[in-house]
Amino acid sequence: MAHRIFSPDIATLLAVSPFFLLAGSLHFVESGVVFELFARPGDRRDGRLYGLAGFSLAIAALVLLSLQFKMPVAVPVAATMSLAIGNVGAHLVRAASDERIAGTAGFVTGGFLAGIGGFVLSGSITGAFPSFPEIAFLAASGALLAALLRSMLFERDDPLVILSVGLLLWLFSDLAISITATGIAIALAITVALGYVSYALETASVPGMLTGVLLSLLTIVIGDYGWFAMLITFFGGGGLASKFKYDEKVARGIAQENEGARGSGNVLANSLVALFAVLAAAASPRLTGVSPELFLFVFAGSVAAAMSDTLSSEFGGLYDAPRLITTFERVEPGTDGGVTWQGELAGLAGATVIAVIAFVAFGTIEFAGAAVIVTSGFVGMTVDSLLGATIEGRWVGNQGVNFLATLSAGIAGAVLALAGGLVAF
Repeated sequence: MAHRIFSPDIATLLAVSPFFLLAGSLHFVESGVVFELFARPGDRRDGRLYGLAGFSLAIAALVLLSLQFKMPVAVPVAATMSLAIGNVGAHLVRAASDERIAGTAGFVTGGFLAGIGGFVLSGSITGAFPSFPEIAFLAASGALLAALLRSMLFERDDPLVILSVGLLLWLFSDLAISITATGIAIALAITVALGYVSYALETASVPGMLTGVLLSLLTIVIGDYGWFAMLITFFGGGGLASKFKYDEKVARGIAQENEGARGSGNVLANSLVALFAVLAAAASPRLTGVSPELFLFVFAGSVAAAMSDTLSSEFGGLYDAPRLITTFERVEPGTDGGVTWQGELAGLAGATVIAVIAFVAFGTIEFAGAAVIVTSGFVGMTVDSLLGATIEGRWVGNQGVNFLATLSAGIAGAVLALAGGLVAF
């Protein structure tokens, strides 16, 4: 009987049942102290505590993953505490300041500290205690992702937030990332400074800033400073290029919306391939056996394409008489698929900058490797123009085109590196 009671299936049932019971009982709470304490605007409109019920079910899902699929026990604890205390931190700061960035900072700070507390608490109970630098990295990543999703979703979408944070922490825990105390301290300092500068210069919206900060943290910790140097060059160069002669761009109808501040969608569309590459490089020795250096070319090629396309659009659009890349007929400035020779040169210059950084930062990338990166960037920029002239606005939007362009550049980087014998598969 004892064996049956403590079998994994029975233990799972006992662990998740309270959360399901809580979610079910909340359906009958329409008023009173409990309703007033936990109701959010959407709950008050619906007359039910759907937000809290969904939150309870999300925790149940994480507990299920922990007990049945080997998710570390610390993950659901840290994810729950990060979101809950992050919300408290945001509300406390908003009570003192009306600025949106202040509430975001309060959320990230509270979520970060709570995430650390969650890992420490779980470790003290289970004995599975990661190193403190790893705990700090996981807590910071979870808090930033939660803040990003909260900035884009409604408050009642917290179940989606906690599930996303839990899955991210599970992934990073499984990667067994090696990081020192000095390394995480430098990474956090750099990313905090990056967030402040992007906000102060208004080169990114709050969601865009959070996206850039999160991607930068992951790139520094999972990759290294060379990977980060390429990424931050794109973030900084692209942001400043959007601001260059902004009033003239407005008059020509080619300016970025939101006064040139790039949102999370734009940042993600240009960086998702790079993020995949850095994660794949970290996981490849253990999971695939593929050389991590192959993914370095994927990363560099995709970033070079993002840089090329951004500079080509931002500078090329300032010149008259662009031509459609598919037919070479003259079109109006800002037309999707329209190119100028000045823009093409600016794009090549952008790809070259990324290649030079890779050449300096990585001893394994020589002149042939740098040429591969420049070529990949040019391929991505050209694909972006071709897609802009053919399918953009009909089948996919601008962000979809950006993603496909960086994807094509990443693939080109890998194929050219393999074909040239620069890396072994």
